[in-house]
Amino acid sequence: MTAAIYARISTKDKGQTNENQLRELRAFAERLGYTPYQEYCDKESGGSSERPQFQQLFVDAHQRRFDVVLFWSLDRFSREGVTETLNHLQKLQAAGVQFKSFTEQYLDSTGMFREAIIGFLAAIAKQERVRFSERIKAGQARSSKAPGRPALADEVVTELRRLRGEGLSFKKIQLATGVPVATMHKYLVAAPA
Repeated sequence: MTAAIYARISTKDKGQTNENQLRELRAFAERLGYTPYQEYCDKESGGSSERPQFQQLFVDAHQRRFDVVLFWSLDRFSREGVTETLNHLQKLQAAGVQFKSFTEQYLDSTGMFREAIIGFLAAIAKQERVRFSERIKAGQARSSKAPGRPALADEVVTELRRLRGEGLSFKKIQLATGVPVATMHKYLVAAPA
């Protein structure tokens, strides 16, 4: 099998390089008997998929240039949240490309439990969406004292700021939370973060 290696460090990791991850991932590929195809390395936040090498990885995956993607850990692959991360893994699967995490042995779509792993991640993503929706509704119910649109609860505002801080667009945050973009602007643009 031909393997692509993906490594990422955050721009917040001052002075660090991808080399520690790459060294271990190269040895991992060798132990598994995989032929290296290419190394994709980003020095950016994982809160957005708008990373040049991450994007190139998917272009090459859809062209079937490799059979499997090896990454250090799921949070090095993506920090966009469970739903978006699951979508990325499913895009790989749809392209016929498998994945393996170096530090999380259960994240391995090359073995006999691959369907169970995708199903498990999908269930977690669904549960996360339900819980978040419930928190938003509860927060809105607690804070609606005056007529008009109710104020957002503090935990909802905190979650919006976290998602925005990870680089998500207002539209993506709206899709994930159900909070209108105009409301987000009120809390994220007008108010200090």
